Formats: sequence, structure tokens, C-alpha cells
Amino acid sequence: MTLAVSASAAFALSLSDLSNQDASSGLKAALQKGADVAVSKLGVENGFLNNDKVKIGLPSVLDKAMPILKMTGQGQKLDDLVVSMNHAAEAAVPMAKPLLLNAVKSMSVTDAKNILTGGDTSVTDFFRQKTSAQLGEKFLPIVKGVTDRNGLSGQYNAIMGQVGKTGMVPAQQSTVEGYVTQRALDGLYTMIGEEEKAIRQDPVGAGSAIIGKVFGALK
Repeated sequence: MTLAVSASAAFALSLSDLSNQDASSGLKAALQKGADVAVSKLGVENGFLNNDKVKIGLPSVLDKAMPILKMTGQGQKLDDLVVSMNHAAEAAVPMAKPLLLNAVKSMSVTDAKNILTGGDTSVTDFFRQKTSAQLGEKFLPIVKGVTDRNGLSGQYNAIMGQVGKTGMVPAQQSTVEGYVTQRALDGLYTMIGEEEKAIRQDPVGAGSAIIGKVFGALK
């Protein structure tokens, strides 16, 4: 009973006064853990390619044409393009860690309150809001450096550039590097979201007393 009352009191304090050291430390620890886990899982060889939750496939407009392309002998090249796209994302993701950690350090009281009260994806939403634009800029040249080595990337860009003029595909899919960059960001935030769900479901299991204390108070 005493523990339950204490937890409720801690939650009430964290809502009314988010400068509380425990609340701030717990949130920052959870944010850092989410970032660390996501980057460590994705920024390695086959981190994207072997993870069905984030694996980057061909844009739907090309995927639908795959049977015809295979009949013209392009199937293996397209398979190779998929591999290179995923390896490009894997090469780019480690660049995310400094920006993610800087976002944690700059977390405001308002950010903290939004995370505490924002539901199951509030950590992920915080990272997406604070880092997606900068990460996109950092990812793009790294992705391009990898995808340019694939012989089909130029053909992809030519085809998708034409298709893009019809409005059938989003602008970010008109180049292979733009498409992969967007998918790499989506994959990164997906994995941060997975870790966030795990922390919320089992705060004590996160392996940090302060994370357990703060997120346990939300239960």
C-alpha cells in the first residue's frame, strides 16, 4: 500500500514539477537507452536486411513490376539493389547516435511532460520531432555513397524521376538515396518505438533503477 501511494505521489510531483531530479534523470535514461539499442541493432551488417520490421524493399511501383523485370533479366540486379539499399541504411544509422543524444541533453520541461503524458509512442515522437530533419541531411550523402556503387541506382533514378512527375509516387522516392534515407529514418524510429514499448511494459526489466521508478509510476 505504501509503495503504491509513493508511486502515485512521485507521478503527481513529476507532472506538477518536472524539474524534479528523479523524473528528469529517469526520462533521460530511458531516451538514451532507446537510442542506444536502436542504433546498435540497426547500424551493423544486415541490421536492416535481416529484420523484417525495417527491411527496405523496392518502392511499390517497382515491386509491382518485378515479374516483368525478372522476365527481362533484371531480377538479380534488382535483388542486388535491395541488398545495397539495406546496407546503405546500415552504414548511415551510426551517424544518428550523437544527434539523438544531443536531443536528450536538450530536453525541456515541456518535452518531459509530453513524454510522461503522451502515451506509448511519446519517446519516439520526441526523437522524430527533434532529429528527423538533421538526420535526413546526414544520412543522404552516406546512403548515396553506397547506393551509387550499384549499377541500377542510376536507372532507378531515371525511371522514378519520370514516374514522380505523374504524381504516382512521393517526391522522396524519386531518387534511390532519398527513398533509402526516408526508410532508414522510419526504421530507426520503429526500433526506438520497440524499445519504448518494452520499457513501458516492464520498467523494472529495463535494468535501471531510475527508469523503473519513473516509468513504473505511470502504470
